[in-house]
Amino acid sequence: MGHCREAPAAAGPPPGRPGYDRLMTLRERALELLLLADADRKARQTQALERTGRVGAAAVIAEPAGVPGRPARPVLVPQTQLRRGSLATREGHAALLHAVAHIEFNAINLALDAIWRFPGMPDEYYRDWAQVAREEAYHFRLMRDHLATLGFRYGDFPAHDALWQMTERTASDVLARMALVPRTLEARGLDASPPMQAKLRGIADARGVAILEIILRDEIGHVAIGNRWYRWLCKRAGLDPVAHYAVLAERHEAPRLQPPFNEEARRQAGFSAEELAGLRR
Repeated sequence: MGHCREAPAAAGPPPGRPGYDRLMTLRERALELLLLADADRKARQTQALERTGRVGAAAVIAEPAGVPGRPARPVLVPQTQLRRGSLATREGHAALLHAVAHIEFNAINLALDAIWRFPGMPDEYYRDWAQVAREEAYHFRLMRDHLATLGFRYGDFPAHDALWQMTERTASDVLARMALVPRTLEARGLDASPPMQAKLRGIADARGVAILEIILRDEIGHVAIGNRWYRWLCKRAGLDPVAHYAVLAERHEAPRLQPPFNEEARRQAGFSAEELAGLRR
């Protein structure tokens, strides 16, 4: 795994908190950010999360009500009820961008949850997920701002909650979380990016294509982090990563993955030849 990164110097106490007698740990700060309901504030402040000093890896933190914090909009509906119009229309174009923005907002919450929820992991685990949270916040802000050029805001279209539902199913098991969120559901973004870029090229949305290229580049790294910690946890528990993945997928009702697959991106993200071959069966 390599050595743990040296934690940066801690910043001063958060402003406006009379009597705040100690600095927050990275894990406590991640939970505080997770509880924020304002999407723009959450994204902006999450981009500074890595500057929080001490990790607080061993502490068990009680879960408060309101996890995760969400804005009142978008309205969440079952995935089967979502209908996207033609990309030839401004509204259909905006709906596609909104869907990506919603995925990135959810991904902020997923990374923050991975930090605070699971005690006892190496410091490098928490630093890895703080990096992921920062990059997901950056992606959200890029897509939110691009959506605004079409006259729409995040929340103007309905959205689904499938990503967070799997987060809840794996809340008691960090091994299942690593297996089924970053390296399963989020890895689908590696597959979806090229076809989505092709659609945006078809309507001459060069900025949208460029943003998706940034997201794809960073998501390869995020999935690699999930793969790395999944294998680390399997090794610690004496489990075969490929065989145990099938057990976890069945136990937690993970969706069956369907082609097309971006095998090159998955290879870069650390999937083995055996795992890639399994996708083709």
